[in-house]
Amino acid sequence: MSSLSTSLRAAQRPRRLARLRLLKRPHLSGLGWVGLAFVIAFCLLALLGPLISLDPNERTGGALEAPGADHWFGTDDLGRDVFARTAVGARLSLFVALGSVIGGLVVAVPIGLLAGYRGGTRLDNVLMRIMEALQALPVFILALFVVGMTGTGSSEFGPLTLTPEIKVIALLAVSFLPFFARVTRAATLVEVQQEYVDALRVVGVPRRHILFGELLPNVIPPVLVQGFLWVGIAVFAESALSFLGLGMQPPQASLGNLLSDATNSLMIGGWWLSVLPGLAILLVTIGINLLGDEVERLLSGRR
Repeated sequence: MSSLSTSLRAAQRPRRLARLRLLKRPHLSGLGWVGLAFVIAFCLLALLGPLISLDPNERTGGALEAPGADHWFGTDDLGRDVFARTAVGARLSLFVALGSVIGGLVVAVPIGLLAGYRGGTRLDNVLMRIMEALQALPVFILALFVVGMTGTGSSEFGPLTLTPEIKVIALLAVSFLPFFARVTRAATLVEVQQEYVDALRVVGVPRRHILFGELLPNVIPPVLVQGFLWVGIAVFAESALSFLGLGMQPPQASLGNLLSDATNSLMIGGWWLSVLPGLAILLVTIGINLLGDEVERLLSGRR
């Protein structure tokens, strides 16, 4: 049984190694390089911006100063540096987006694997009905429920303290669960039709090994592509929640808060308050989508 299982695993390695070779020697298209440049620029803003800029909550200039040498993105109506606040907001958005996508994947992938492996059974139906129920609840309705129950600030649950960032991450992760689970299930349903899965079952290989040792590596590519795409959606969703007052709260800087605060200054000429943070959201969303398309192309072997 051991030799047969080893040979079956070896038969699957060429496809996985081919995918790894594509990742080691990527040939990005022009749009792929554009997307990569947008993502790198946003990451540099998020990671290095707070280190080289001014305090985002201190008055460092006059009210509504236009962009210039002293304040690259100008100042807001309180004299705070908009570049510093945009950089802090970008870091927060990146943290929330990555945390929510990773959290959603960690929970959804095992659910999708199990549902796909047991496709058509009662367990599959129960798991998918639960996912459909979650998918039917819009993220903003869930946010209203969470804010109504716990408030907009930090919440204490025994020894645990849930900050607004953690609550938004959990909220978005729950909203992403159905999409990740369904993609994983669909990819698993395709894989379980392969002969190597039947052979592993016949020789008595444990189900856990089949799921996580054989099926999981082969369903990772479509799940990885979805993860890329949903990072961009998460950045936009976090900004939208903060804009509506359901996410981060002032004076904490977030991209959504910046856009919300800018609405009061647009009529008096403070265009930079909304245009520059808005461009950050737009460019990173476009960049992540372009990069996700490139990852899909590379993993599928298309040239």
